[in-house]
Amino acid sequence: MTDSELVELAKRGDHEAFGVLVDRHRRSAFRAALAALGSADEAEDITQEGFVAAYRHLADFREQASFKTWMLSIVWRKALTRRRNARTMLRRLVSPAEDTEWQIPDPARRQEHALVDAELAGHVRRLIGTLSPKLRDALLLAASGDYTYNEVAAMLGIPTGTLKWRVAESRRRLKDQLAKLGYSHV
Repeated sequence: MTDSELVELAKRGDHEAFGVLVDRHRRSAFRAALAALGSADEAEDITQEGFVAAYRHLADFREQASFKTWMLSIVWRKALTRRRNARTMLRRLVSPAEDTEWQIPDPARRQEHALVDAELAGHVRRLIGTLSPKLRDALLLAASGDYTYNEVAAMLGIPTGTLKWRVAESRRRLKDQLAKLGYSHV
């Protein structure tokens, strides 16, 4: 069944149809929340809250966008609200999350290459954290590979062209900062 068919069934009270939608889009919603929050535990909470909110407001869904895009927008807004929460920010500053997916994979190469890669990954994680939220969010969502540029733009509430500029600008800034650290080959 398509998402549209499942939405119609769910609007008529079919809880199983909504369950299928949840199963179908849980991973994408979680990755969006994780990109915004940097914590798997918080991302899981926000994903749950997002699906509950979507279920409660399913009657408001007008199919101007796909269900997935609508759902991701809900999760994204909830994640941004959580991120702005001062207590959450303080907790992240005191104990930064190590379970984010911002890491560069460590290829199985010789040990010295693995050490250089680990060092580079640490620099990249730190530098991504220094980007403004607008640039960081655009980069992380686009780089996740889970969403099209149009979906990311809809989630962020910006034109696709603006998203592309933010991603390019983020990459340029990261490359410039890495070059200053001696990683000119990146």
